[in-house]
Amino acid sequence: MNSEHRSELLMPAGNLRKLKMAILYGADAVYLGTPDMSLRTKSQFSLEDVIEGVEFCHQHGKRAYLTLNLFSHNKDIAKLEEYVQTVRKVNPDGLIIADPGVFQFVKSRAPELPLHISTQANICSWLSVNFWREQGAELCVLAREVSYPELAEIREKCPDIKLEAFVHGAMCMTYSGRCLLSNFMAERGANQGNCANSCRWNYKLKMRLKDGTVEELEINEDNMDMFEFLLEEGCRPGEFMPIEEDGRGSYIMNSRDLCIMPKLDDYLRIGVDSLKVEGRGKSEYYCAIVARAYRMAIDDYYADPENWDPKPYMAELEAVGSRGYTLAFHEGRLTNLAHGYEHTATIAQWEYAGVVTEVTPDAFLVEVKNKLEAGDVVEFISPIARHTILLRMYDFERADNGDKATVVHGGTKTVIRIPFSAFDHEDIDDLTRWFPEYSVLRKERALTDEQWKRIKFDKYTQGAEIKGAANDDAYAKRRDALVESIEAGGNEKRFKTNRVGTDGCCGKGCNGCMMFWQDDLYAKAREEVLTRKQGELLSRAEATAMKGT
Repeated sequence: MNSEHRSELLMPAGNLRKLKMAILYGADAVYLGTPDMSLRTKSQFSLEDVIEGVEFCHQHGKRAYLTLNLFSHNKDIAKLEEYVQTVRKVNPDGLIIADPGVFQFVKSRAPELPLHISTQANICSWLSVNFWREQGAELCVLAREVSYPELAEIREKCPDIKLEAFVHGAMCMTYSGRCLLSNFMAERGANQGNCANSCRWNYKLKMRLKDGTVEELEINEDNMDMFEFLLEEGCRPGEFMPIEEDGRGSYIMNSRDLCIMPKLDDYLRIGVDSLKVEGRGKSEYYCAIVARAYRMAIDDYYADPENWDPKPYMAELEAVGSRGYTLAFHEGRLTNLAHGYEHTATIAQWEYAGVVTEVTPDAFLVEVKNKLEAGDVVEFISPIARHTILLRMYDFERADNGDKATVVHGGTKTVIRIPFSAFDHEDIDDLTRWFPEYSVLRKERALTDEQWKRIKFDKYTQGAEIKGAANDDAYAKRRDALVESIEAGGNEKRFKTNRVGTDGCCGKGCNGCMMFWQDDLYAKAREEVLTRKQGELLSRAEATAMKGT
């Protein structure tokens, strides 16, 4: 690999603000498109937004790729001429295409546009890569089914074309998105950008009686050992495949989310040109935090590849909701550890608190994204500096009228004012430089016992997959703990750390915590916190040991 070669971080952009956040938080490039031709019918980009977004990228020295990766039906062809002529004026850095007919159409009418081959084209071999190179493609996005050994061989045999590989995001249970299940179940075309995610639905077993009535077959402790359900494939008579289900239903096709971070150094070592994150439908918080984590990881690898360690960046990715993480096809085949049988919802112990909408001479104006309550610790995540700043808040001042409240609800687009005077030991110039417009804030999320156990179970399965070996007893122990919690139910939620300090120091040492900074009880802890970088936490053991000493 050329020593000057650097892999680009490619982030999704579902709307203009997500695009700007992705760029500010470290993306080298973004991909975007209008709803009608880009496999994302819920895309929030107008043509004017696309133009502004591409210009924003170029002003920051970054790249923008437009998507035209639908498989065309006859009705789509009439739109192509106008689309191509419009796209030419935008001056994108590449156009992502899957359909060979669309490829030829664009190549003949806009030969100046660099053409990228979408993952929808299902490229899994160096032979296919060379085919597209000879057709004039500049880059090929490889299918998610390509293993790392295959990727390394493709890189070796195809040195004269750029390669792009997925490193993070949702996984499709079919072959790189070529799915008809959504069409069948919901009449929504996955390959036209309108997937209903039928694979992630909760399925339950039913039986139809001879009189035509349909009953639910309840499986419980009393009858579960009386029978089992089997499939017999026509060409294999006598070979029975068991189907397992309990009273909670089954998520039989529900994949965990892809996360290559633990093996990212493999991709950087062989020189994969573009590292792609999935998620044009994900939140702006997702765009910011995932971009930040991979930006730090990539930069640190190039600075010191021998000592690169994924753990700090994985900790950052755990602040983003996921279905649990998997390496997917990295080793060549999926295992049961890549599937989530117990749930389909994304979960994290952190959540989006707000976004800086304006920086005034004396305060941040922040649009609230999730409920804030007195005692919440908000964490300011800088798109510029690596360290974060923690601030415990006891009330919230509305920016429009100055009224103060102890609770602010998300979803109301309420803007609060956070004065710089609330920060005890930061320089104002540093604050305004580190946290420009579009900086995000996060906070801890209260979770149920079931959710906490899901997080523990997901972390175990990820670790077992990385090691390449699972301890059956440990797996069963964590799985059974989760199942018991699901069956117990209960909606009581708890935070990981203390809320307002009345039960003792939470160990965060954050600005604005009056008990921590004023009470003699925490004198020694204060001395220790001041020796550490901003935002570095005391461990629970340290906080306990220092209390009152």
